[in-house]
Formats: sequence, structure tokens, C-alpha cells
Amino acid sequence: MVKLSVLDLSPITADGDAGTSLNNSLSLAQHAEKWGFNRYWLAEHHNMQGIASAATAVVIAHIAGGTKSIRVGAGGIMLPNHAPLIIAEQFGTLEALFPNRIDLGLGRAPGTDQATAYAMRRNLDADVDQFPQDVVELMGYFGEPHPDQKIHAVPGYGLNIPFWILGSSLFGAQLAASLGLPYAFASHFAPEQMLNAIALYRERFRPSAQLDKPYVMLGYNVFAADSDAQAHYLASSMQQAFVNLRRGQPGKLQPPTDNYLEQLSAGEQMLIRQIMSCAAIGTADKVQAEMQKFIQRTQADELMITSQIYSHEARLRSYEIAASLELL
Repeated sequence: MVKLSVLDLSPITADGDAGTSLNNSLSLAQHAEKWGFNRYWLAEHHNMQGIASAATAVVIAHIAGGTKSIRVGAGGIMLPNHAPLIIAEQFGTLEALFPNRIDLGLGRAPGTDQATAYAMRRNLDADVDQFPQDVVELMGYFGEPHPDQKIHAVPGYGLNIPFWILGSSLFGAQLAASLGLPYAFASHFAPEQMLNAIALYRERFRPSAQLDKPYVMLGYNVFAADSDAQAHYLASSMQQAFVNLRRGQPGKLQPPTDNYLEQLSAGEQMLIRQIMSCAAIGTADKVQAEMQKFIQRTQADELMITSQIYSHEARLRSYEIAASLELL
């Protein structure tokens, strides 16, 4: 049976604030644990008024501290923003506090715009090919230290944290395959190269100490409700977020609105159709059928469900419906 997990951007709504958002994330995580979800991941984004998970390691501690058994992690840490040693210390600390519950997903995008990346003191002239070396360096901080090793991650060294490579292109697929790591593809917002990336990853995978065969997790949008009309209404908040981002006007998550797609240009409607190609919207029966077709097409080992829904209660209900489905 395919495992289901949660990807949470900790959305800040138009009538809310970061504190409310982070408390809602904890509430969702506690419900997800009760409903049997496998893991709960948070994503690193910066200078985004509608996302509260910028300090990702801190939010992971908040979630892990308020839950008991569900795996908690980053989906992901944008490694070019950080020195590998800093991430090793942060996640070594998390693993020390919450043993055998922490995941570390790594991406090579900055998760922000160029000006914000500069404000984070990131080297904007750095070669993108440095990402694989940074991943290997980071992984090395968790191994047993060598006698001549001068730098140690404390906490960190000797701890067993599962690493993941995230991606939305063939680059991440190749890296995950060469390192023998599980691969998470961002099909929930960038589905174009999904099938090619999965095929490349599986074809080139080399077993490692962490993983003996390929393992694929795919991002997937779910908007489940007690009626199809309600589900499509709820999905309009996420659709507004993508359109506003494309227009260069990112902001807080907006309330749902009726007939939103009809208000868009032909190009914007095409954008939404593309993104929603990896989505299920509707009642439990409709969502189950769509998710099952997606699983059969991709042979995914795990789906990471994201649901940018304005109402916290409606978001809980959507995940509750998803958790009740029987997926093969």
C-alpha cells in the first residue's frame, strides 16, 4: 500500500498571522499523526508573506515537540542558502531531541528571489554544481569522525538521519540516483518533467548504505470535501496563490472565491491546468479514483499531500478524507 504524508507550507491567511499559522500547523500535525500519515514535512521559503516556515528547523522542533511518533522533517532545506556545517548542527540537534523521527530533504533552489538570497549572505556567484559537493559534505558530518578530522558537527556526528534529494528537474534525479538516496519530486507545482525524472532516477539508481533500491515520493495536491462543489471552491485559494506568484504579486493566502478560473486569462488558465494535473479535487470517491490513477501511472512509493486551504477546519477535513482512502 502506498504511504501518505503531509507537506505543509504553514500558510498565512489574509486574516491571520504567523503565530496562528504555526499553531495551525501543529494542530494539523497532531491530527495527521492520529490519522496515520507517515511523515510531516515543512518547506523553506523566504520573503514570502504567505508562508511561515522560513526558519524551517525551528518549526520542525515546534512540530516534533507537539507530536509523539510521526516523522518530521524538511521538504526541504535549500542548501545553497546555508553552510553544510550549520545544517548538520541544526538537524543533529533535532535528531538528538527527537530520536529516529527526523528527515532531511535537500534542494538546490534558493527558495526566494535574488535580492533576498543576497540578504541571506548567499554567494550569488556560486556555481550551481556546488550543490552535490555540499550534499556530500553535509552527509559526512553525520558519519563517524576520522582521526584527522578537524571539524565536527556537535550534535550530529554518528547520528542516523535519512537524507532525501528534492527536485523538479532531471538534475536532482541524477544526484539522488548516484548517491543512492530517496527522491522526492515537486510534482505538486512543477509536473512537467516528473515522468522523465522518475525514469532516470530508477534507471541510474545505485544502492547505498541508506537505501538498497529506488524510493520515489511525489508531491500531490488534494482538495477533498463533502461535495465536489465545495472542494473546487476550496481549491481556488491555492489557484490564486499560484497566479499571484506568476504575476509577481505574492502575498497571504486569499479566501476562496466562486468561479475563479473564469476570471483568468487564457495563459493563466493554462498555468492552472498544468499545475492541477497532479491534483485531486472532490469528494472521497472522486479523490480516491484520481489518486489511484496517479499512483498507477507513476508507481510512486509514497505521496506527499499538500492542501493550501484557507479554512483550518476545511484543511483538516480534507486531510481526514485523504487518510480514510484505501490506495493500492
